[in-house]
Amino acid sequence: MYHHSHPHTSGHLERPHGQRLFWQELGNPQGTPVLGVHGGPGSSSNPRWSMLTDPDHYRLILLDQRGAGASTPDAGDIDTDLSLNTTDHLIADFEALRTHLGIHTWHLMGASWGSCLALAYAQTHPDRVRSLTLFAVTTGTRQEITWITHHMRRVFPAQWEDFHAAAGAGADPTALPAAYARLLADPDPQVRFDAARAWCAWEDTHVATAPGHTPDPRFQNPAFRATFARLVTHYWANDCFLAPDQLLNNIDRIAHLPAALINGRLDISSPCDTAHDLAARWPAAELLIVDEAAHTTNTTGIGQAVKDTLDRFRTL
Repeated sequence: MYHHSHPHTSGHLERPHGQRLFWQELGNPQGTPVLGVHGGPGSSSNPRWSMLTDPDHYRLILLDQRGAGASTPDAGDIDTDLSLNTTDHLIADFEALRTHLGIHTWHLMGASWGSCLALAYAQTHPDRVRSLTLFAVTTGTRQEITWITHHMRRVFPAQWEDFHAAAGAGADPTALPAAYARLLADPDPQVRFDAARAWCAWEDTHVATAPGHTPDPRFQNPAFRATFARLVTHYWANDCFLAPDQLLNNIDRIAHLPAALINGRLDISSPCDTAHDLAARWPAAELLIVDEAAHTTNTTGIGQAVKDTLDRFRTL
């Protein structure tokens, strides 16, 4: 892995309807651009991703997606209009940032929800993408969302029952994102606080499948919980604003682009079959399964596989 570096440039991208998006750059200012697409929905960019990219070769660009991180307005604020926060909006934001920074083409690196969003962007603008390095691969389907929020009871039954109960009496167990989205829009701040805490407790549960897992410290922060929970339930309640199997069915649009699809064998949040099915239809993609790893770059092998892939892609 490379040394963790710090941003040398940052700014805010002004977008319609008062959206103000925070971006930052690391690595070589004259290097080959790579856009890091963070997960969630509702997480934020992480400068530690600089450890995955050669600082002499790559110009790493990180963007906090709408409503998340240092971008404003904060989605955790109940008055923030989430109708302005959809997959199409985020794709348009990436294009606006590319134009703003004077970039012709760039590599994409995405994790979890970020892999889904990177795929959606690439399929919309294939001529702007050099390669894709995706890990903890997701495609935003109803099947994937229902797996995490309903069928994973088979793995964590007691924790899921708490998760279901916190959604409110009579909550449909097959539609928990929508139930939580309603609670997170409740005028009572205590209702919103309790819902965000319960949602994030479940998030921290279903990623905990690798030995030595430790809870995500961000979930101790009520403000982060509110932003994260409100965004992820908004997207999941709306099937990530994608048509059924959209990203798999449109893989021909990017079939020529070099890609690495990297998954941990122990990742039950983003099971390996999603990456496997994409690779089966994507001639230029390589599937890499890391046996000892789960959902995050902090587990054995995922980060190294991402770093090695981007090293190989330096020639593109």
